[in-house]
Amino acid sequence: MDPSGVNKSGTVSTPVLDIAYDAAGPADGPTAVLLHGFPYDVRCYDEVASVLADAGMRVVTPYLRGFGPTRYRSADILRSGQQGALGQDLLDLLDALEIERAVVGGFDWGGRAACIAAAVAPERVTGLVTVGGYNIQDIARSAEPAPPEAESAAWYTHYFLTERGRAGLERYTDELCGLLWRQWSPTWADCAAAFAATSPSLHNPDFVSTVIHSYQHRRGAAAGDPRYDDLEKLLATTPAITVPTIALDALADGLGADDSSVDEPLFIGGFDRRELPGIGHNPPQEAPEAFARAVLDVAAFE
Repeated sequence: MDPSGVNKSGTVSTPVLDIAYDAAGPADGPTAVLLHGFPYDVRCYDEVASVLADAGMRVVTPYLRGFGPTRYRSADILRSGQQGALGQDLLDLLDALEIERAVVGGFDWGGRAACIAAAVAPERVTGLVTVGGYNIQDIARSAEPAPPEAESAAWYTHYFLTERGRAGLERYTDELCGLLWRQWSPTWADCAAAFAATSPSLHNPDFVSTVIHSYQHRRGAAAGDPRYDDLEKLLATTPAITVPTIALDALADGLGADDSSVDEPLFIGGFDRRELPGIGHNPPQEAPEAFARAVLDVAAFE
């Protein structure tokens, strides 16, 4: 195993994607599948994976659609970043890797995928680690305004609704995404160096299209891929999560401090909330020991 804790890279095919992933730890150990968000990649889990592998867990960290070496299998597939696609990708990955059950965890887009898998396929999920609580989007209410400070922090979501925003993300990929990292993790001294390691993954040929669709779909400004219609209808019912869950609340997130206590009624399989003072939007990289501890603790519930 190298110093990052990663000892294998691979690619598996699903109905829609060729998903690239890193893996660490013993192949026969209990499995954790950990997912990154936008605009991050699997490097955010290097230290977490090393801790978990040393504890005997198998850790799989996939590149999400539109990131790194992951590729769509056909030019005809909609470059969709909608939440149903992300959740289904995780379930398809479990199938492709022949993983019957796993702890799932993540933040941002990855936290959304993990929450969806836990909600709709609890028989596949032994436990959930989620940053910021219940991350399944309430798209029907997406037009409701947030307080002005929250709208200001979410400036990029408005930008991405426009063709100017699409062109800006295309032209200034590193500058724009690096700015988001700094704004969202204002206390993180290693932010710039960490972003440099992730930046290559943001130059996937489908990154811009996938990202723009994600933000437009969640605001009702773009149609989804019909293959996920049934799943999206289920998610619109706000399904409860019935598996043991640990929620990590990042209190220095530049998008606003997390408070998952308001979501507790949606977690009916056991719920533990842990605050992370001084930690921004990317807890696995900013507080790897705390994230790894949450994975180990929720795995012990099994």
